[in-house]
Amino acid sequence: MIFPAPVELDLAYLGLDPELQPQDPVGEEGWKALLSQWLGALQQELPAELQAEAYSLGLQFCDDEAIAELNGAWRNNPSPTDVLSFAAQEDEPLQLEGVPLELGDIVISLPTAVRQAPDHGNDLNAELLFLASHGLLHLLGWDHPDEAALIAMLARQQALVGGCNS
Repeated sequence: MIFPAPVELDLAYLGLDPELQPQDPVGEEGWKALLSQWLGALQQELPAELQAEAYSLGLQFCDDEAIAELNGAWRNNPSPTDVLSFAAQEDEPLQLEGVPLELGDIVISLPTAVRQAPDHGNDLNAELLFLASHGLLHLLGWDHPDEAALIAMLARQQALVGGCNS
């Protein structure tokens, strides 16, 4: 698969404390390139109000304790999960000329990703690509309230992640 040109991306990246393990194998520059590429690939599918020349989003890696706290506060489920998305554009998107469109934040638990990767037949890198693509699609308004929507979302994720390997 050949992707269209990447879009400009202002990425606020926060990895784990370097003394903690595991560490993110992709790294800040790798994520910036991937997310920019994915956003470019998704441009034609997005509603007009979410199409932009430049975007801003946050990507944070944390431990199970931190994501459980967020999950409890925002979803009333105080247990660890793999990925959470906090969309900034849920209502009417605010697009200011010359300012990147703020999408929101993706938070991924590295320990959860490590634990579940083998169950999904993935190494850590592949699992993180899957989780980040899932989080990005949520920031862009995708959801999976039923089985058909989940299948469509997973297919779109696979196309994004598959483009990383071409």
